[in-house]
This record gives sequence, structure tokens and C-alpha cells, in this order.
Amino acid sequence: MPAHSPKVIVTRRLPEPVEARMRELFDVEINETDEPFTRERMADALGRADILVPTVTDRIDKGLLAQAGPDLRLIASYGSGFDHVDVATALARNILVTNTPGVLTEDTADMTMALILAVPRRVKEGMAQMQEGDWPGWSPMALMGNRVGGKKLGILGMGRIGTAVARRAKGFGLEVHYHNRRRVRPEVEEAVGATWWESLDQMLARIDILSVNCPHTPGTFHLLNARRLKLMKPTAVVVNTSRGEVIDENALTRMLRAGELAGAGLDVFEREPAVNPRLLGLPNVMLLPHMGSATIEGRVEMGEKVIINIKTFVDGHRPPDQVLPSML
Repeated sequence: MPAHSPKVIVTRRLPEPVEARMRELFDVEINETDEPFTRERMADALGRADILVPTVTDRIDKGLLAQAGPDLRLIASYGSGFDHVDVATALARNILVTNTPGVLTEDTADMTMALILAVPRRVKEGMAQMQEGDWPGWSPMALMGNRVGGKKLGILGMGRIGTAVARRAKGFGLEVHYHNRRRVRPEVEEAVGATWWESLDQMLARIDILSVNCPHTPGTFHLLNARRLKLMKPTAVVVNTSRGEVIDENALTRMLRAGELAGAGLDVFEREPAVNPRLLGLPNVMLLPHMGSATIEGRVEMGEKVIINIKTFVDGHRPPDQVLPSML
């Protein structure tokens, strides 16, 4: 790193306490308009910065990294995911990449649980009646949904967030099942009463609600393809608060419209911010604007992690949240 205060370019507005602390510590350039960077503006930032602070919606691919300036040595991403950065190319160019894991676990698990409860109980349809002034009054047969307690919840990805979802699900009387590349520790399984399925296909055929909590990697792209989705019961519900690319969104949409799945709660989408127009307006689908981790506390803690990663790196040490090749 240069002897002077490092040039840090931040691609989006961050919470005021985070920006204030960055201004104290670094020569920081804030995106005052908060408009997403165009590809040209991102290339310019990569060419001028010592350290870039992007977000999970900033796609930094091999072509952009080829335009990085000689002083760029750290991409300190603001977010837990890192699939938006070509990490392998960055490392090959001697550019470290960091993220902000851990701080969003409880917030995302809360939102996941909210969708797990809301979709089977038809909360969206009830809200629409009230907001449109169409409620005729209570009726024994109106808006009957499905009881959540006693149902089988399948968790795809039993990492930090998946485990936090399992803890909440147990409290609501759900029977917890999970598929993971590796079986979690026995004490974790015991704490939430979870059953591990080595075969994703077998788990999908047996569950009532699926919660997607795995990261997007080349190995999980369209992991839930048309074939796998068709293994699920027509009464099943899909909830995704992880990454849209894990699900074949076109296949999911076709099945929801055909009644081959009972409903979905989606906070993430395959081509964000674009949403499949055929999903819009479906009464059995609750759509949220990628807000699973959107709490004041979580966003500030993310910024604090970014600052720690930058400061540690500038001081000549390995950042605590460095993305390693083994994680790709």
C-alpha cells in the first residue's frame, strides 16, 4: 500500500456512522447520489482506487478487473456474498477480496421465518383485501391457509443462516430436515432436532416447505432446476432469502402458475433487480425487494466489518474476512 492514506472508493451510500468513520480514517470517495455504478464508472473506480468497497449488486468480472489500476490491492465488499466478484481473477492479479460474514445471520433468518409463516397462511391475500377495501367481514371459509406446526421444513444449506432458521422453526413446531454438502455436528442436529439428507432429491420429495439458504456458486447455479422442483409435492411452498440464481426462476414460475407448487416467498431473484413479470400478481407468491438483511443494526455492523478489513490490510496484516480460494 502507498505511504499516504489509501484512496477508498465506495460504490453506494452506507449508513452515516460508517461513512463518517471512513472519512476519519481514509481518503474516501463516497457515491453521493447512490445511483448504481455503470460499467464505465466501475472501470474508472477500479483504475483510480487503492481499495474498492462495492456491494453485492456490483458485478466485477474478469473484463473489469483487467482495467484495474496498479494500486488496487483490496476489494472490501459490503455484503456476505462474494459471487459478484471474480475472486479467482482478482487473486491472480494480487488483489485481495473480503466480505462481511456473520453479522446478517439473525436478520436474514428472521425474514426467512416471516415468509415461512406468511405464505402458507395467505398473509399477502389478506393484506390485499384490507388495502383494497374488499373485506366483506369474517367468514368460516375465508382465506383458509395451512397450519405451519407439524409440517416438514427442508433447509437447503445448513450454514450460519440455515442453522438460525432451524432454531426458529423448532420453536414453531416444524420438523426440521436439511441437505448440506457435509453433515453438521451432532450437537447442532440435536439442538434443533434436524434430520440430514445426503440426497437432495429424496429430501425434496418429502418436505412441505423448502427454505433456500445456500450461497450462489458455480456448483449451486440452478441447483433447483425443473427436474428437482417437480419432485416436490404440489402442496409445497418454496422460500428463498439466499440467492436467486440457485433456483431456475422460469421453471419455478411455470409450476406456480400451473398449480404444481402451492406458493413461494422470494426475497431474491435470478436477474435482480429484474423480476420475472409472470411472477407479479400471483396471489400465492409473496415478493420482497431483497430486504432480508435490511436492519439498521445489521447495516452498521457490515460497515464496521468493512472498516476492520481495510484497516487491518493497510496495517500490513491479513484481513479477518478474506475470501480464500477454498471458499470458491
